[in-house]
Amino acid sequence: MIDNVSQIRIFFLSGLNETNNHRFILFDLTLMCYCVILLVNITVIVTIIMDKNLHEPMYILICTFCMNSLYGTSGFYPKLLWDLLSPVHVISYSGCLVQAQVGGSFVCSELTILSVMAYDRYVAICRPLEYHSVMSKQRLIMLVCYSWIAPFCIIGIIIFLTSRLKLCSPYIDKFFCMNWMIVKLACFPAETAINSIVVYITAIIFFFHGFFIVLSYMYLIKTCASSIENRSKFMQTCVPHLTSLFVFLATVLFNVIIMRFGSKDLPSAFKNFVEIEILVIPPLMNPLMYGFKLTKIRNRILVVLTLKNK
Repeated sequence: MIDNVSQIRIFFLSGLNETNNHRFILFDLTLMCYCVILLVNITVIVTIIMDKNLHEPMYILICTFCMNSLYGTSGFYPKLLWDLLSPVHVISYSGCLVQAQVGGSFVCSELTILSVMAYDRYVAICRPLEYHSVMSKQRLIMLVCYSWIAPFCIIGIIIFLTSRLKLCSPYIDKFFCMNWMIVKLACFPAETAINSIVVYITAIIFFFHGFFIVLSYMYLIKTCASSIENRSKFMQTCVPHLTSLFVFLATVLFNVIIMRFGSKDLPSAFKNFVEIEILVIPPLMNPLMYGFKLTKIRNRILVVLTLKNK
């Protein structure tokens, strides 16, 4: 059992200590942000589910994308809102592992879903006559399951290895849990070697996902350059995906740079935002972008809003 390995039952989070004077303002802003995330993502999900004309692979994958945003943010915002109103910021050992699992699998699923989207667009534009046979219902289900289950299982292995470590400190200098934060507390650094190996293997696996996405869109751009029809299709359906990819990679890269090389002199508020931006910007921007950019989704939402106003 985990409890037999580590004597620590509770972690103390110190990341919000410098925000006590503004905690009610931060609570209001965080609550508003979370409510907007819920609203825009649920709107896109319900629109796609309710409209049979949107039961196509591209829209099903967008629905999956928005569901992943709800999954990732649900593991973070409720706890943050609670801590902003609480004088003591603590989280149980098991709760910390769960939050690390949710956060890690959310990030990896974002990249996996983007790679599946890139494959879908490649088939739709480069092999249009074969699209419905290649992207069959069965294959779509397999790709959706892969985009969720594979990241969850991979991160689950990492979290399991972390749970076996003996920890010597209950203090985390952040306001949420991630795997590397827990590993830093290990009593014997030598015991973390296998964790590091698995993390590097995981990084390589998802690097190839990113590499596949880049190659796919490079080929798409080359193919679409010679056809006005394909250029129009690319601008309509691929640009939102590319924008999502760019935002995702930019937020992850910026986070890694600050985490690894950031100066201790940087304001804590700035560092806090950088650390959670992947749970703020993509979940907010992606459904808004798909809702406005993709004509079928936009028109369906407008029809529903018009009917409600009558």
